[in-house]
Amino acid sequence: MKRSEVDRNKLSPMMQQYMEIKDNYQDELLFYRLGDFYELFFEDGLTASRELELTLTGRVAGLEERVPMCGVPHHTVKSYIEKLVNKGYRVAICEQLEDSKNTTGMVKRGVVDVFSKGTITDNDLLNEHDSSYIAGILFFDDTIILSIMDISTGYLASLMIPNDSEKLINEILNYKIKEVVLMDNLNTKLIDLLKNTYNIEITLSSKLLENKYTEIYDTVPDIRAKKGIMHLFYYLDNRQLKDLSFIDHVERIEKDNYLEMNIHTIRNLELVETLRLKERTYSLVWLLDKCKTAMGSRNLKNWLLNPLKDRKKIEERYDKIEKLNNEFILKDELRNALYEVYDIERLAGKIVNGSLNARDLLQLKRSLKVLPSIKDIIKKLDFSYEINTHFEVYELLEKSIDENPPISLKEGGLIKKGYNTELDELKEIRSGGKDFVAKFENEIKERTGIKNLKVGFNKVFGYFIEVPNGSKDLIKEEYGWYRKQTLTNCERYISPDLKEKESLILNAEEKIVELEYNLFCEIKNILKDEVIDFKKTATALSEIDALTSLAICSEEYNLVRPTLNENGVVNIKKGRHPVVEIVSKSEYVPNDCILEKETNTLLITGPNMSGKSTYMRQLAIIIIMAQIGSFVPAESAELSIFDKIFTRIGASDDLVSGESTFMVEMKEAQNAILGATEKSLILFDELGRGTATYDGMSLAQAILEYISENIHATTLFSTHYHELTKLEKKYRNIKNVHVSAIENNDTLTFLHKVKNGPADKSYGIHVAKLAKMPDKLLERATNILNDYEKNKKTTNDSQIQLSMAFVEETPKENILKDKISKIDPLNMTPIEALNYLYELKKEIE
Repeated sequence: MKRSEVDRNKLSPMMQQYMEIKDNYQDELLFYRLGDFYELFFEDGLTASRELELTLTGRVAGLEERVPMCGVPHHTVKSYIEKLVNKGYRVAICEQLEDSKNTTGMVKRGVVDVFSKGTITDNDLLNEHDSSYIAGILFFDDTIILSIMDISTGYLASLMIPNDSEKLINEILNYKIKEVVLMDNLNTKLIDLLKNTYNIEITLSSKLLENKYTEIYDTVPDIRAKKGIMHLFYYLDNRQLKDLSFIDHVERIEKDNYLEMNIHTIRNLELVETLRLKERTYSLVWLLDKCKTAMGSRNLKNWLLNPLKDRKKIEERYDKIEKLNNEFILKDELRNALYEVYDIERLAGKIVNGSLNARDLLQLKRSLKVLPSIKDIIKKLDFSYEINTHFEVYELLEKSIDENPPISLKEGGLIKKGYNTELDELKEIRSGGKDFVAKFENEIKERTGIKNLKVGFNKVFGYFIEVPNGSKDLIKEEYGWYRKQTLTNCERYISPDLKEKESLILNAEEKIVELEYNLFCEIKNILKDEVIDFKKTATALSEIDALTSLAICSEEYNLVRPTLNENGVVNIKKGRHPVVEIVSKSEYVPNDCILEKETNTLLITGPNMSGKSTYMRQLAIIIIMAQIGSFVPAESAELSIFDKIFTRIGASDDLVSGESTFMVEMKEAQNAILGATEKSLILFDELGRGTATYDGMSLAQAILEYISENIHATTLFSTHYHELTKLEKKYRNIKNVHVSAIENNDTLTFLHKVKNGPADKSYGIHVAKLAKMPDKLLERATNILNDYEKNKKTTNDSQIQLSMAFVEETPKENILKDKISKIDPLNMTPIEALNYLYELKKEIE
């Protein structure tokens, strides 16, 4: 049965109300609150039962047949929401908006929250180490505006990039954006790529929120960026029902202020996750994250993805790390204090959006309790952070919130004794029912003189006064008692006073729950006014925590403070790859890396498994660590400040997009060639190996020559093409180095030491032997290799003679004309065109 096929006039009042609410949330799965359950009907019920593996039942709704329905208990709804959202569904929560006891007819209901991938605010459903971003995208002629927000923390930023789909995808993947809001569905290629390739939720919303939150828009000078914020805000405010009043500013991200790395570089260097398992463990952020707070962990990750280029700011972080290490006692005190701090950033977000409960407020209170201590330590360290202790808020929470509250807000037990007089009286009545009965009994005994009366209770009459038959004549009319029940040996009476107290006692529990909920909401509203200040405090604490983490790492991993320059010089003595060093079971072999203006390219040769890739990654990681303000793994390090890092390391097909190893290689090489400057770092690991030998070698040489002649970037280029080592003689900036190995009786030992000069051979068969290939196979490979080496010179001479004969018989002009006539420029990539032009130029010369 489908919702659209139903005659609404025949539906029950409850189901008619459901249909009206569902009309406004047709793209969401509507969780409709009925008592202690959330129920889903019609197509929503079918979908939820399938995706959540729930039993599909039916509900009587006034029709001849029951409508499809499934339901979940209200206290376990979070886990079901998480499952659906992760599968790409949106969920709307419909609650009762009034108490059924105070209402005649249907209880008013309405949607109070909407969940999607990019708008979850509950800490239980979020990764504490990662931000949770949603982004609005607006396209202009030459520009794309990316408006990025983490609704769980109130972080809002605007980013302007060139109108280039690859750059857009790169930023979306860099920020790990979970949901994208587009104006329309015209860009089908982009939508398909984001949704089906990268599993990013797509939302269409075409309106701007213009007359609300104008104080935020006014801080954005660029009209296009302002429209981007209005576009994102309309979706969040109108469709997601989010309160955005706790956003105090828009951060304008200037890409030129940071070391630029594309998503391939971030993955190749394993900054935040490993290449093979896509896990945080054994990544660089895993190694450096000694933070005591979730806020600090997220901030440190953000630093790693956005290293600085401002020398002054970098040096300031070095100074603070040095100060922390010198004041080691204060550093330990600071870490112990930070350990007591919960995620203030997300707690602040929950105060405004999300299911805030009393336990959240206890976490906030415990965090605020240590702020005076942290402020005092920061003052002693002479750091320029403003720490607001929020003393009044701490006092409020200390007086109000019970130390052991339930998770639910509708069970009572939230508020401490002494905070509210009315609540204390109700609790006294509830807990002191027996005391009241004894006290009341004594009072009326003295007042009436009836010493053998007693006050009792049963479920039929409630509280009553029981008087033996021998004493009932002592009851006077002025007492106002009236007979309720006659027994064999006594009479039972009820008095107005007793009835009043009975009502208080029996209704105390209900009133306590209602009053505690109202008091909690009052406290929550008071805290709303403090949210922006909480965010500022959280920002300061996250930076302090990240710096303290880097200080701990500098001692634990024997890191040194680097010296910075801006003249392109890199002089690293005994550098190390920090993750490999910690994880490796064998002793790590450190290596020097010296690069200058005159010699800015190292051509690295050596056998597989010898450590070429590690050596290349090591340089990039040392540079990144230096530019986030961290000390670095080396005996000493003088480093230039770089503007971009490009990498091609590792051989893997892009299976998701269906691109081969070679195509991925060429695209990443193209990114470097078109984007690098003389202040950039380029790392190319065995470029060209994805195609035929001569093709690969030719391209590798052409690319290396192009970089040397036109870009002048600092470059590490590893290769198995020994023919390329001759380039050292042609170009002054290229220097041959190799990773050494010792061959002894067909046994190969890797020394992992980088030395000057080219490697003498590749040792491929030796590596195959280490991989325990069959002996028969290895023997055959050796024989084939010997044949190739014997015939190599003859083959090369024959090729040269053939080539020369062809050149002599055909005029050069005709060759060039013939080549140019065959060019199809519309189907050539930029790098193909450059290589072709370069080859033609060489022929002319």
